[in-house]
Amino acid sequence: MKFTVIIPARYASTRFPGKPLAMLGGKPVIQRVYEQASKLQSPVYVATDDERIYQCVCDFGGQAVMTRNDHKSGTDRIEEAVKKTGTDADVIINIQGDEPFVQVTQIEVLCHLFDDPETQIGTLGKPFESMEAVENPNSPKIVRDRRGFALYFSRSVIPFVRGKDQGTGNKMEFPYLKHLGMYAYRREVLHEITQLPQSSLELAESLEQLRWLENGYRIRVGLTDVETVGIDTPADLERAEQFLASSV
Repeated sequence: MKFTVIIPARYASTRFPGKPLAMLGGKPVIQRVYEQASKLQSPVYVATDDERIYQCVCDFGGQAVMTRNDHKSGTDRIEEAVKKTGTDADVIINIQGDEPFVQVTQIEVLCHLFDDPETQIGTLGKPFESMEAVENPNSPKIVRDRRGFALYFSRSVIPFVRGKDQGTGNKMEFPYLKHLGMYAYRREVLHEITQLPQSSLELAESLEQLRWLENGYRIRVGLTDVETVGIDTPADLERAEQFLASSV
């Protein structure tokens, strides 16, 4: 089975404009993401709508693809990039351009989800470590079935544990699962889901993956114990610098 990694990266982030080009430990964030993704030993491309990001990737020796600037999601940008690269990959892996600490072990877990022919889309989950983190609406939760397929994603605390205190601090009454925003799609499924209109559940929770579930696609959730350090704001970049310094 052949894999291709595509990293969507745009300049016009509301909370942190230009973050793919922000310097982290002497390298642009997008370069660190690219180098981590390249450890899979599969083709890697950055899909961007900005000439500055495109040139930065070319300057450090990476492969980049220019895409339209009117895409509503990273998934749509990836679909355009797939067409432009002409890749013959069976599975397309989506690594966000603000995840400089993504680990090859996480990407490998995603890849192995497709050993099962029933897997159409793959993503990752990680056990929460505290109830405080579970209650954060910026950390989507996953509920899976017995075979590891997603039943639902939500910003709310799911499931609701009836008749018990949900927990406080580090004590939890259920093994809640955090969603990590990495995806992989069978090539034909990626094309299909980018043709779907936004769904009611997606609009309610502002979670794109609910559109796929609502239309009957099966998302298998792999498990990882590795926590990533994503960058959404300048404050996150400062924390990333500290994390990088402590891991050297």
